[in-house]
Amino acid sequence: MQNTPTANRKTVVLVGNRNAGKSTLFNLILGQDRSIVSDFAGTTTDPVFKAMELIGYGPINLVDTAGLDDEGDLGKMRVEKSQEEIMNSDVIIHVISIEDLLVNKVGSSINDILNENSGKLSCENIEEYIINRLKIYRDQYDALNKKHIFIISKLDLLDESVKDILKPIEDKFNDIALFSSEIINSEISKVLENYKTKLVSKLISVLESTEEEKGLLHNIAEKGNTILLVVPVDSEAPKGRLILPQVQVIRECLDLGIKVIVVRDTELEEILEENKNIDLVITDSQIFEKVDSIISEDMKLTSFSILFARQKGDIEEFIEGAKYIYNLKDGDTVLIAESCTHTVSHEDIGTVKIPNLIKKKTGKDIKFSFSHGKNIPGDLSKYAMIIHCGGCMVTRTSIMNKVNQAKLNNVPITNYGIVLAYLKGVIKDKNKGNLIIK
Repeated sequence: MQNTPTANRKTVVLVGNRNAGKSTLFNLILGQDRSIVSDFAGTTTDPVFKAMELIGYGPINLVDTAGLDDEGDLGKMRVEKSQEEIMNSDVIIHVISIEDLLVNKVGSSINDILNENSGKLSCENIEEYIINRLKIYRDQYDALNKKHIFIISKLDLLDESVKDILKPIEDKFNDIALFSSEIINSEISKVLENYKTKLVSKLISVLESTEEEKGLLHNIAEKGNTILLVVPVDSEAPKGRLILPQVQVIRECLDLGIKVIVVRDTELEEILEENKNIDLVITDSQIFEKVDSIISEDMKLTSFSILFARQKGDIEEFIEGAKYIYNLKDGDTVLIAESCTHTVSHEDIGTVKIPNLIKKKTGKDIKFSFSHGKNIPGDLSKYAMIIHCGGCMVTRTSIMNKVNQAKLNNVPITNYGIVLAYLKGVIKDKNKGNLIIK
């Protein structure tokens, strides 16, 4: 409970071509040498992840990636991994060297830029050219609804007169920062600190403009309320601890000044007799039906999975997706998508309970396919629908990527909690607002 879970941190991803300086900046922002840095192109081969506290903002995930221009069969796979991180990001720091920006403008090599007699450089035309070059990337990120910062690196390759031409660009555009290895190699520590402060300030400004993630209990509970958590203890329950969704709900109750009672389903009736002023009951999706049959008709009920569906996904889309279950036909394939990997038991919700319940309720010969991790298969044409886990281990951005991918492919999508509530009759005809109740 002391550390912010990865799934509740904004994700900042550094991208760019090989040897542009991504890892150097990654280490600078992080304040430690986590990524290996060298002059050899392609040093970073796989994404490097680090959870950190960004002073002045809060907890974030910082990700370093392989070069977008990597080559060969292995390089192609590395590029695909980098593109996956772009899709799962909240903010992109795109590092692009001055070579990549200007070589095509002034000639075949960076030496042309250094030629005082080239007669090809001026403040106006260089600024216009750089902005037009960056617009290509800016438009791509805007289309993906991604916030971004451009860092123009390797300015140490330029002489001072050309650097002076570029300096106004940084002040004029909020999404552009300049960088030179001279800053890292400076013997004056204040130079490095001043640059880091300026860069972090730009990053914080962009982060603050991203979508604010609402709390799990947003608009359904408030200070002074009493919430009852009904937690089953079966073979799926980890020994000696609660699972992350349960812990996060308890922590949010503490933060909001909400009284919380935790009980097993086997003691639920006894607790209800002792406590008459329960404002909300939250339970595990697997015992939704049992809890629904015990609590009174006027008592609000939801599940941990539904809370996460509200916070991280599109609950309206999930409810509509669940209704598609009764349209499934013999031979259809349903994709069960889990964000994390774990061992499977005979009581596993995703691989056992939901498939068995769907087969029982529909009476159809349905096939099931399973995926694990932050992403789902790119080709969804073989699937009739998608059922996603609660998503406690991933960010809202990650889940919404999958929701949008499903929409683009006209594949219904829902999640574990909604499916179980729907099939067990807890969700009747429609939801009221964003809260599923009796």
